Amino acid sequence: MTAIDATDTLAPDAPSAEAADVLDELFVRRRTPRSFAPRPVTDDQVAAVLDAVRWGPTAFNSSPLRVLLVRSPEARERLAAHMAPANRDRVLAAPLSVVVASDTDFHERLDVLAPHMAGARERFDADAAARERLARDNAWLQAGYLVVALRGVGLEVGPMSGMDAAGVDAEFFAGSGRRALMVLNLGWPADEAPAHPRAPRLAFDDVAEVA
Repeated sequence: MTAIDATDTLAPDAPSAEAADVLDELFVRRRTPRSFAPRPVTDDQVAAVLDAVRWGPTAFNSSPLRVLLVRSPEARERLAAHMAPANRDRVLAAPLSVVVASDTDFHERLDVLAPHMAGARERFDADAAARERLARDNAWLQAGYLVVALRGVGLEVGPMSGMDAAGVDAEFFAGSGRRALMVLNLGWPADEAPAHPRAPRLAFDDVAEVA
């Protein structure tokens, strides 16, 4: 896969060469990591990223993304026990693992988040199925923002959905409306380059239609 060439590929009214280079860095040159540098990822660093990600759009400004930073050895062991076998050592080895979850009780904050929608909290309170669908869909959307933003500040991100999500919920979120979606392993880039070849991706004509 080659990098975007703004001079050959993009029309004059398309993003600038600088913008194309940002896209190239976030998507083309970055890889899912197999290892990390021995350097910590701090709570403040993650908080700074979340402070930006929270401004991304969600339906009704519902903002249902919730995260759990799994840092202590005891918490890592508890999380690893619910991961697929191939992912357990990855959780234990990463500088930081983050459980990404949706909050089905997001409606409790709609009076603050969507003051222009009178009665929204009460309407969602009466429809648990709608709350769960909206929370899951929009938390996945926010999770995409989060992965890209973490890459944007220089972190490597290893997303994993191979886990017993119900087990993670019972372990960490019992008694709450939070539902685990994935785990992100975070760390700073290791010195060594990826040893495995990159898998191909589908081209525009394979995924897009024009109506």
